[in-house]
Amino acid sequence: MRIGLFTDTYFPQVSGVATSIRTLKMELEKQGHTVFIFTTTDKDVNRYEDWQIIRIPSVPFFAFKDRRFAYRGFSHALEIARQYQLDIIHTQTEFSLGLLGIWIARELKIPVIHTYHTQYEEYVHYIAKGLLIRPSMVKYLVRGFLHDVDGVICPSEIVCDLLSDYKVKVEKRIIPTGIELAKFERPEIKEEHLNELRSKLGVQTDEKMLLSLSRISYEKNIQAVLTAFAEVLKEEDKIKLVVAGDGPYLESLKEQAHELQIQESVIFTGMIAPSETALYYKAADFFISASTSETQGLTFLESLASGTPIIAHGNPYLDNLINHKMFGTLYYRNDDLAGAILEALIATPEMNEIRLAEKLYEISAENFGKRVHEFYLDAIITNNFQMDLVKDDTVGKRIFKTVLYLPQKVVAVPVKGSRRILKTSKTQLLSIRNYWKDWY
Repeated sequence: MRIGLFTDTYFPQVSGVATSIRTLKMELEKQGHTVFIFTTTDKDVNRYEDWQIIRIPSVPFFAFKDRRFAYRGFSHALEIARQYQLDIIHTQTEFSLGLLGIWIARELKIPVIHTYHTQYEEYVHYIAKGLLIRPSMVKYLVRGFLHDVDGVICPSEIVCDLLSDYKVKVEKRIIPTGIELAKFERPEIKEEHLNELRSKLGVQTDEKMLLSLSRISYEKNIQAVLTAFAEVLKEEDKIKLVVAGDGPYLESLKEQAHELQIQESVIFTGMIAPSETALYYKAADFFISASTSETQGLTFLESLASGTPIIAHGNPYLDNLINHKMFGTLYYRNDDLAGAILEALIATPEMNEIRLAEKLYEISAENFGKRVHEFYLDAIITNNFQMDLVKDDTVGKRIFKTVLYLPQKVVAVPVKGSRRILKTSKTQLLSIRNYWKDWY
């Protein structure tokens, strides 16, 4: 199978979407498929360095300077897609490359699958300070975009429920993004390496370590973690919070830590190297997150793959993921986070190896790639069936074409040389008409 993935963001840009796309590409290629990435240009990358990565001329997106927007080269992209004989297109963005992917799919008469990654209600305030697009407008924009795709991959139950609330009619499948387990299992990381890191961070041997690891932005809600942590310290002082990462909200968090007078118990590491993330996860006793803006949250999977339980704000996705106490502790009201931390410290059992192995396959990139491929196959079969119907202009279909335009009170259909009058209501006839219009 020859697959085109269309995305506005890809490496060297760093994001959960870019990671998800690269993971999917690698797993599909392991299955023997050929995968092409259609994405934006990047100043740090030679546009022509990889024949399987097609970079479309782009400029920085005005609201997010680290993201880019394609503005030309669309006809050339169509020529390349036709030359590469794509079997299916998989869009990963609702913006420029997503629209381009849908257009190319229709031109080539191949199916297009879309993955919906982002809850935009949490981010529209970045665009013209929320004056251009309001949260209430998001559902109409999303519904309009998804009207032209053949299926939607939802990374979690949250996304599926959200799109159902938007009244999105196309088929939706919940397929969580998997992760490369080998990156986090890391048997070469020994106990001495973990002790060395904890010592470097200032975590004593008799202290518990909580780890927050993410981009430091307002919507990650790390400020709620600091507030709850201040309450925990009143009950349990043998504990440290490590905040790993960088971002626009970092200085505000440092100021908050000083205001709460917990700066001695909170360590801000700044950005850490990707090669060190598994080390940080394994060194921690718990991974903690108060974010409610995640549609899935790959950091949760990375933590479990490292063998570290989670403390997080519950949602339908995490309710399924954290289905045993050894995997973590969930809370559902902001005021309950401090209590959840104390509960996790006291009541979290050791990891059971059999249960953990089952969970690891469930969240693996291998499982992710297989399930996406199954969706591709179903979409291609459905698309081919529809194309065959269009080509197969049988007598029965000609009759139905005629039915679409007959008067709405009486339908005459030839049966064995005679004419049988079929009376139907206006509503029934319109229903038949609308159904068959989908095939022509």
